[in-house]
Amino acid sequence: MKIKKQLTALIAASTLVGTLPASAHEGQHMTPEMMLSLARVGASSLSPDGKTIVYSVGFPNIKENKIRTELFSIASNGTGRRQLTKGIAGLHGARWIQQGRRISYISSESGEPQVWTMAPDGTDRKQVTRIEGGLSDYLFSPDETKLAYIKEITFGKSTKEVYPDLPKATGRIVTDLMYKHWDEWVETIPHIFIASVGSEPITSGKDILEGEPYEAPTKPFGGSEELSWSPDGKTLAYSSRKKTGLEYSLSTNTDIYLYDLASGATRNITEGNGGYDTHPRFSPDGSKISWISMERDGYEADLKRLFIQELKTGKKTFLTDGFEYDVDETVWSPDSKSIFFLATKHAEAQLWELALKGRKIRQITTGMHDYTSLDLQAGRLLAGRQSYTLPTDLYLVDPKTGRADQLTHENKETLDRLSPISVEKRWVKTTDGGNMLVWVILPPNFDKTKKYPALLFCQGGPQSAVSQFFSYRWNMRLMAEQGYIVIAPNRHGVPSFGKAWNEQISGDYSGQNIQDYLTAVDEVKKEPWVDADRLGCVGASYGGYSVFYLAGVHQKRFKAFIAHAGIFNLEMQYMTTEEMWFANWDMGGAPWEKDNAVAQRTFANSPHKLVGNWDTPILVIHGERDYRILAGQGMAAFNAAKLRGIPAELLIYPDENHWILRPQNALLWQRTYFDWLDKYLKK
Repeated sequence: MKIKKQLTALIAASTLVGTLPASAHEGQHMTPEMMLSLARVGASSLSPDGKTIVYSVGFPNIKENKIRTELFSIASNGTGRRQLTKGIAGLHGARWIQQGRRISYISSESGEPQVWTMAPDGTDRKQVTRIEGGLSDYLFSPDETKLAYIKEITFGKSTKEVYPDLPKATGRIVTDLMYKHWDEWVETIPHIFIASVGSEPITSGKDILEGEPYEAPTKPFGGSEELSWSPDGKTLAYSSRKKTGLEYSLSTNTDIYLYDLASGATRNITEGNGGYDTHPRFSPDGSKISWISMERDGYEADLKRLFIQELKTGKKTFLTDGFEYDVDETVWSPDSKSIFFLATKHAEAQLWELALKGRKIRQITTGMHDYTSLDLQAGRLLAGRQSYTLPTDLYLVDPKTGRADQLTHENKETLDRLSPISVEKRWVKTTDGGNMLVWVILPPNFDKTKKYPALLFCQGGPQSAVSQFFSYRWNMRLMAEQGYIVIAPNRHGVPSFGKAWNEQISGDYSGQNIQDYLTAVDEVKKEPWVDADRLGCVGASYGGYSVFYLAGVHQKRFKAFIAHAGIFNLEMQYMTTEEMWFANWDMGGAPWEKDNAVAQRTFANSPHKLVGNWDTPILVIHGERDYRILAGQGMAAFNAAKLRGIPAELLIYPDENHWILRPQNALLWQRTYFDWLDKYLKK
């Protein structure tokens, strides 16, 4: 296999591949307060002439316990940064309209989220919509005479509707699955509406799924990226999984639909494909439509493939056949001859171009970083970029050479005060003969003559690459700044190393990838600068499962564990999670399927069955609004540890979901996290 041959040539290589520039080698060290106060560059949009960028920046305020978002503009040469808004609530979704003469956006300045526009200098704000209850996202038609917007509609009947004489009753009557999703009780679903744009604010539109009890776009994260207008404005493409209840919970079969405005007819163009079909994009010349597709129903981590269809003939083409990396964030070239996209290869997210003629794929950028977004206007590529050492900023990328010029420097003053840190890329042989990329993040002012405590980072997902992300919770740099070496393996079961490597973990939670974790830590701890007597193990979600499992099999390697939102009891997870397609695929089936060898092996290796082997202090963190992995999992793990006499602590949040989002909660998380590690690893 070609990928394996490339990896073999790199085995045992240990290369210093990245450091953060700094004005002095002796600087400050990043603290949780400093990291959580960094400005956060958000969505961006390049003007049609390619000369100006509008982008959002979030400013966390720990004292006020909120993040204030503002809009800025900057020239594409990096000059003339200008703040366009100040103190407007609920800002997001900024885009250029009217050939760059105005900017549209969503804000709650009128009380509910509505679409507004303003001049490029931030003046002359005008309200475009006045939709009752507000809206969540929008997309103007190419000629801007119509607006597609996404609004929540009521789903199902409330208890008060069934029993109007019980107006104060709080109970919910549940009759089918998917009654909860991510962090909410499903009482509303998104629908797409289309309205004509006039001189007065829009108050209503046509529900193009009127009478259909289906989400469009799909929850919990779908938005306007799941919509696309045809260049003539006569057709709207959208993605939807047209299922409800039990059927919805078992299937990922999301299709691309074309809605004809004149007739009101809807056509499914991906019928017959079993998995996700998302991100429709009409070509600029209107002759084709592209989308991202997964092949298999029920497998949400299947390979993301790029397809196009000729609209006149209906002919479909699989463009990325043989390309074993996930395709994301597609953008057509102006001449409709190629498609630009993001793809992560070997744990680095880069920009790529696919030429339709010959289906030739070209990697545009290289380097130890993750590109996170892209926009193409007037031959210029605008992209967000981050790494373990640097938060997101915007770059202008030359599509031909890959040269990237940094445009924004939103945290320069803070970052310039910090000492540089280093990141090593290593290739390690796994027990099955594979080749695993392991990142090793070193503390500032690293001294190889000293010994440092080390942390094994266990990735969630489970099928999510350990790429060059800058997280505001699992922040590799922040961990290193506190004096820890961080070991971050791309174990079996993560993408960007080929299809087989990614798929190995399905039905094998307790198998090869657990051995990969132990291999990674055993290899790195051979270094003289790693204190093998001060090793910790941390992770969230599937990484939390890994922590719970390793706690029962680590054979005294680790001195402290931290599990956030982890799966402790696999049988309870199967019967309490909401997206059953995920549980069925990853676990191999249901616990009552006695003849299903894969499922029986999965449930036999549930972490809760290994508690009798636990012998190491453990911190458990969970949010009570986490409906993917219920908080009872974390409570059960904590209770079990205490009943066994294991030193344990529980940090529980009544108002957080699978993530920790509020500034003071996030700071409490970081303080508790490092207090626990310091207590057991810095003695």
